[in-house]
Amino acid sequence: MPVIETGVGNCHVYVDASADAAMAEAIVLNAKTHRVSVCNAAETLLVHRDVPFLPRLLAALADAGVTLHGDDAARAAHEAVVPATDEDWATEYLSMDMAVRVVDDLPAALEHIAQWGSGHSEAIVADSASAITDFTAGVDAAAVLVNASTRFTDGGEFGFGAEIGISTQKLHARGPLGLPELTSTTYVVTGIGHTR
Repeated sequence: MPVIETGVGNCHVYVDASADAAMAEAIVLNAKTHRVSVCNAAETLLVHRDVPFLPRLLAALADAGVTLHGDDAARAAHEAVVPATDEDWATEYLSMDMAVRVVDDLPAALEHIAQWGSGHSEAIVADSASAITDFTAGVDAAAVLVNASTRFTDGGEFGFGAEIGISTQKLHARGPLGLPELTSTTYVVTGIGHTR
């Protein structure tokens, strides 16, 4: 029997080397801090190793009250970053905590998301058309956001009306669920002696 599951939201924002610094900061701050207790809040920040504004981005998060759990490269970029563990990559914090990993390239970001993501919402901040194309084609998620906050994954924001949940699976319905996704169809055929 098909069952629609609204799963956890271990959502990521990947900041590509081509990203605009101001746009990346605004999106990451919104995705993490707008409302931390919801499933579409970003829990992990992945940053391309060639992003020159990583210290500024981490400072903005720390200044907003976010506790950062990062790898060695993230820790080297800002003194407020505490060491991350595998548990941090897998955690849907639902709090003012965020995991941070510096990745070598976009394939490494996709690999991280494939291993640790929940299939909910994944975002890329980039100016490169090829990076955007590769990310949207390569990530497996109910919603993929390009240069937009993960906080937009919502039935109301998508124009579906009231949201019942967000499906992270692929059976029947995926993404924000409204009333149509929870209804079934009954065909009523009326004849006057019709045969086939």
